[in-house]
Amino acid sequence: MEVKELLFMNKGDGENSYVKSSGYTQKVAAVTQPIVYKATQSLFRENCSSSTPVEVINIADLGCSSGPNTFTVMSTVIESTVKNCSELGYSQIPEIQFYLNDLLGNDFNTLFKGLTVIEEKFKNVSWFAMGAPGSFHGRLFPRNSMHLVHSSYAVHWLSKVPKMTNEGGLPLNKGKIYISKTSPPGVRKAYLSQFQEDFLLFLKCRSPELVPDGRMVLIIHGREFADPTIRESCYTWEILAEAISYLVSQGLINEEKLDSFNVPYYIASQEEVQELVDKEGSFTTEFINTIVMELGGMWSRPESRTRNIRAFTEPMISHQFGEEVMDKLYDEVRDILVEDSKQGNLSSTRGVSIVLELKKKIQPQLIYDSGDVEENNVGKESN
Repeated sequence: MEVKELLFMNKGDGENSYVKSSGYTQKVAAVTQPIVYKATQSLFRENCSSSTPVEVINIADLGCSSGPNTFTVMSTVIESTVKNCSELGYSQIPEIQFYLNDLLGNDFNTLFKGLTVIEEKFKNVSWFAMGAPGSFHGRLFPRNSMHLVHSSYAVHWLSKVPKMTNEGGLPLNKGKIYISKTSPPGVRKAYLSQFQEDFLLFLKCRSPELVPDGRMVLIIHGREFADPTIRESCYTWEILAEAISYLVSQGLINEEKLDSFNVPYYIASQEEVQELVDKEGSFTTEFINTIVMELGGMWSRPESRTRNIRAFTEPMISHQFGEEVMDKLYDEVRDILVEDSKQGNLSSTRGVSIVLELKKKIQPQLIYDSGDVEENNVGKESN
């Protein structure tokens, strides 16, 4: 089964659902909204004037999941639009069209039920929302149609799992599910290569979809250090691997299933991201920064952190190892978090994100002299 068929957050609104356990990404969304506000403002300041107001603004949120992070973004865009229209003297606020994108397995029902929050908050603004299912590793929208593209905690998911076997077909990353201290160099190389391929494709697909000078705001799970094997850089996947290994030792999971499983995810550094933006060449970087959030209050209880981890990992983990062991697995994750907390391990209460705002470059147009064209045509006819 392909990654895109397995990649979705826990559905519904139960205790382990993404809706109820996405406190961390909600906090990331709140912290990064000034960037979204500024990007929306830039669209008006650079491309609009009171004499020629834009009639419709198209906004895409890629990897939107089931909310409520998307609602924070929608609110920020609407608020920025309303304020800028007032300051520019517009007699009418443009209509705002939101395209909410995720893979086919996403819980769009829960997402659209939550839109009542926006309806109640912005009764006097003409806005619309529609689902746009599909992979952002391909084209999603027509050319020159999007004014702003936003994506939070989605682009680090890979289109496929990197190849993790040697020439003899044996697993390279035994006992682990992501890059680790014990992983051979080939594992790190394979993960980086797949991220480079996917992120370049992502940028290449977004470039034609955006209008000239259109903006893109990306928030990506990142790392502070150059070395991706430092425990703090890959903490979630390290403790999940430890928990799975414990269940293997108890005879509840087949060891071969662990050795053959690796997550389609890459935690990049700011330097790696910037290098790829420069290499692809369609965008200028208006802003980029790595932010570190201390989340001791939010994750002071290991149970809360465990539910957060379960909300975005359980669908693919249960497909590999079976639903019947999920409760035992995440109980073990909780126990590891408790022990790390006792030892003062800051990895359990820190979150690292890379935030960047990109601006689509205006591609130079080739200008031909009409006389030259006419002369060339005459020459061709005479041959």
